[in-house]
Amino acid sequence: MTSYDASTALIVVDLQNDFADPAGSLAVTGGREIIARINDEIAQAIASDALVVATQDWHPLSTPHFVTDGGPWPVHCVADTWGAALHAELELPPDAPRVRKGQHGEDGYSGFTMRDATTGEERPTELDGLLRQHGVSHVRVCGLATDHCVRATALDAVRLGYATMLVADAVAAVNLDRDDGERAIAEMAEAGVRVG
Repeated sequence: MTSYDASTALIVVDLQNDFADPAGSLAVTGGREIIARINDEIAQAIASDALVVATQDWHPLSTPHFVTDGGPWPVHCVADTWGAALHAELELPPDAPRVRKGQHGEDGYSGFTMRDATTGEERPTELDGLLRQHGVSHVRVCGLATDHCVRATALDAVRLGYATMLVADAVAAVNLDRDDGERAIAEMAEAGVRVG
């Protein structure tokens, strides 16, 4: 078990109803089952005064990200809806920052960057600045989904110079293809993400 300290942050990726709840529009198999494990990580982080940050997809009703507008995904995590809310079983500190991505129709896979679905232009979220403001140099990443937003967040964390660990028993994969989750973990490890 890696201990938390003031230089380490826990990033809880997209543990939202549309992904974590079986009734969600993009429910991830096993998504609800990882919540208890994530709550354990949160408790460890809080006990060490480490920063805990949650990311959320936060889409408008119409976006090129959605299949209804020509994109790849069913409508999900529309701002201010049940689907976009963090799962009720998640024991996030009330003052934990929330980084919302995709608010203007961007593809918001990574907690660190968003990409304009039309032009391909990337721009940062506030996550990197928030971590640096708190003196964070190490991050632990958990949440949903292994093969999409967790993968993108962990890869960006390494690219930005953070010592990054994937909490491998606190993630679950969409697995559009059967081994997508395993391939994503292998890609993260190859990029320098520690898998633990």
